[in-house]
This record gives sequence, C-alpha cells and structure tokens, in this order.
Amino acid sequence: MKYRKWHKRRTAGDRVATQKLDVAFGTYGLKAITEAWVTARQIEAARRAMTRAVKRGGKIWIRIFPDHPVTNHGAEAPMGKGKGAVDYYMVPVRAGTMMFEMDGVTPEVAKEAFRLAAHKLPVKTKIITRT
Repeated sequence: MKYRKWHKRRTAGDRVATQKLDVAFGTYGLKAITEAWVTARQIEAARRAMTRAVKRGGKIWIRIFPDHPVTNHGAEAPMGKGKGAVDYYMVPVRAGTMMFEMDGVTPEVAKEAFRLAAHKLPVKTKIITRT
C-alpha cells in the first residue's frame, strides 16, 4: 500500500460498479446487488463456507481484495492525539461487482455454495451463470 492510513471514502451509496461486472474466470459467479464495506474477515468466512460446500472440489476465484485500512480509537478517547491505529482492512463493494466465481462443479452445488457464502456477507447478492 502507498499509505498505512487512508481517508474513509464517504460516498452517497448510489454509485454502481464500472469494473468486474461479468463472470470472467469461472462458470458461475456471485454478484453484489447492493453496496457495502466488505471486511477481510467476511471474505474469509464466505470463502470457507464455499470451500466446505463444494467439499474441496472445483475452483474458486475471489475477485475482491481488502486493501483499504480502517482505523479506530479506543472508547471514550479525548479529542486530538492523532488518528487511531489500523483496526481492520476492507474493500468498498459497489452494486454490480462480481465478488466470487466458481467452476468445476454442478449448478446445484454452486448455487448452494453461493447461498451459504451470501449469508456471511453484508450485501444482497445474486448468482450469475456465464452465457
């Protein structure tokens, strides 16, 4: 990363994705319909759920990477004293972003794996099949 601590990126919430829109690597994809900050822990939880659902078969691609640090001060900290320490990393996911892709499994297995992964994420999602 260029800087250890970044600004927060306050956006209105009405922006849609302009890249990572289609299934590029696999046959099935999990696409975000709403926008949210997705943390590294949430991505890892979704990855584990998918991997378990396909019983370590097939291939999974993670199209998002949490490279945005979020800082935090302790509770009841006085004003001043600088910016807090890095607390976690996240990626701002916009509506329309393809987050995960999968190949080498049946449509039923992929649908179930994506359903389990979607429960771990803070965005509404839909399952896309490559046309």
